[in-house]
Amino acid sequence: MSEERMVTVLVAVHAPEVEAAAVTVLGAQPQVTVARRCAELAELLAAAEAGAGTAAVVSGDLPGLDREAVARLRGAGLRVVALEDPATPAERLAGLGSDVVVAEGDMENLVAAVRGAAPEVAPPAATVPDLGGRPGTLIAVWGPSGSPGRTTTAIELAAALAGVGAATPRRSGLLRRSRPVPPPNGARTVLLADADTYASSVTSRLGLLDDAPGLAAAARAAGQGVLDVVTLAGHSPVVLPGVRVLTGITRASRWPELPAASLDMVFQRCRELAAWTVVDCGPVLETDELLTYDTRAPQRNGATLSALQAADVVVVVGGADPVGLQRLVRGLEDLRDTAVPVPAARLVVVNRVRDSAVGRRAESQVRDALARYAGVDDVHLVPDDPGGLDAALLAGRVLAECAPGSPARAAFVGLAERVRELVPAPV
Repeated sequence: MSEERMVTVLVAVHAPEVEAAAVTVLGAQPQVTVARRCAELAELLAAAEAGAGTAAVVSGDLPGLDREAVARLRGAGLRVVALEDPATPAERLAGLGSDVVVAEGDMENLVAAVRGAAPEVAPPAATVPDLGGRPGTLIAVWGPSGSPGRTTTAIELAAALAGVGAATPRRSGLLRRSRPVPPPNGARTVLLADADTYASSVTSRLGLLDDAPGLAAAARAAGQGVLDVVTLAGHSPVVLPGVRVLTGITRASRWPELPAASLDMVFQRCRELAAWTVVDCGPVLETDELLTYDTRAPQRNGATLSALQAADVVVVVGGADPVGLQRLVRGLEDLRDTAVPVPAARLVVVNRVRDSAVGRRAESQVRDALARYAGVDDVHLVPDDPGGLDAALLAGRVLAECAPGSPARAAFVGLAERVRELVPAPV
């Protein structure tokens, strides 16, 4: 018979009497050692990252405990066991990412949870609405630096997936607050999220007021373990028929409000709220630890990496000119070598295809260049349409509203069909 594995426990419980009971019970168990009784979260994190334990027992009312702290504990290799109390219900603790949640006075199940077993009486699970099928699809729209049209592609793709057509009611005013708009018959709900931490522009592009960054608010709720579908819907109002928008940060300096650990939960909830989630990502893929030599520093590019890792489809966007194509080739290499796994299917989109930038037979030239230098044989081309795109930008509308006959709009509708072929919508 194999010997039972030794478990080393770090305890960080706010209430003294509960901490004493937990330490007494755990210390009396064979093959269980209480390595440290931590007075605060900072001490717990330091001990975990120093390799002082294999499991952590934390109380829900521990000051500073949030999803990012739990992610750090789990990243250090610890099993996180949270103690439920009246002020912090099991749903919130589960939302923080805890491995197991047990009742505060249930010492028998606490011992089992620390050893790696599930408690005999599981806490109630967080309520998840029944969408009548599998979770929704997440699409990350990414491209290298240089304004290749990531935001335009994300917006037009979202509108095309939602079935926004020429009959969409016109909206008045360049700067407006979003208002409820009923979705068209038969359309699936689409959620457009702006996760660009360098130049967030979905708000400006759609003519919305930028006083309430919805994605940052959702990330804060996720960090506290209280983000559910209803809360997410409140932060993502409907601005087009069938299209909700999670607006981005209002200033680039606010990027620390979008931690990757919180956005992982946000994107999971997005799948529960909408059939399609389109995420506009920033252009940079480097992991900031390599730049700062500090593994605990916030990651400015964590939002983009989180979206790419969670995506079912990655739409890679480039510009149809010599500089844009060169950046696209290098960007595809960077995407292959990124620090996080990106298992999603990929679609390469080249915007503003025109003879004046790449020579005669521009479509053939772009396809040949990408096949030769990037090994990409399947490219989706979007023709240049300065008139239609400028009109949409000026009015703060999508092409379906102000230029329904635009060749660029037809190309984006075709892109939506390609996405549907790769990942069918939930039924």
